[in-house]
Amino acid sequence: MSLLSVEGLQAGYGAARVLFGLDFAVGQGEAVTLLGRNGMGKTTTLRAVFGLIPVTAGRVLLNGQDMTRAAPHLRAKAGLGLVPEGRQIFPTLTVEENLLATARPGRWDLAAVHALFPRLAERRRNMGDQLSGGEQQMLAIGRALMTNPRLIVLDEATEGLAPLIRDEIWACLARLKAEGEAILVIDKNVDALARFADRHVVIERGRVVWTGTTAALMATPAVKERYLNV
Repeated sequence: MSLLSVEGLQAGYGAARVLFGLDFAVGQGEAVTLLGRNGMGKTTTLRAVFGLIPVTAGRVLLNGQDMTRAAPHLRAKAGLGLVPEGRQIFPTLTVEENLLATARPGRWDLAAVHALFPRLAERRRNMGDQLSGGEQQMLAIGRALMTNPRLIVLDEATEGLAPLIRDEIWACLARLKAEGEAILVIDKNVDALARFADRHVVIERGRVVWTGTTAALMATPAVKERYLNV
């Protein structure tokens, strides 16, 4: 049984439908990517999975439980952890307060997050808006981990970050995968994603147009050229 199963998902904004019957899944300990050009429905997919927009057809299952109509906080309680696009940390809370704000019991606590991101320990008394963009992304990942999710989801994992910080984030995600965390990630850096992800789901105009392993993606340049502008 998959950890996350998305079946025939349709959703949009008002009368404008964006998703047209998406199907994909993420297994225990698996790293999966959502790929596609801007405006193809990747972020809308995540919003539907997290209950931030209504689903008009299809199902969202988490560990076999139907969460299609569940409120967002119930999905979080069931094990979905989000690192949102733009980080959305709390600017007037300290780094430590950001981490503790949504913490739930489990292996991810302050000590574990500080071990993953030592810079957050160094900046623990700084306010959220006193951090660099890279530090804010580390904080957003740490905050999601502090919920002790079954699945951690990252929307635009390294957008706008300096190359050295991007490398640090990729190394962090590779470590999380090696430790058995299930990961679903959106990012534009296909080569970096290919180095650690197991499978890739390519979305075009709200539909899944290709899915396969990293080896299959690297061996199929037509997919990258047609759908990813690579």
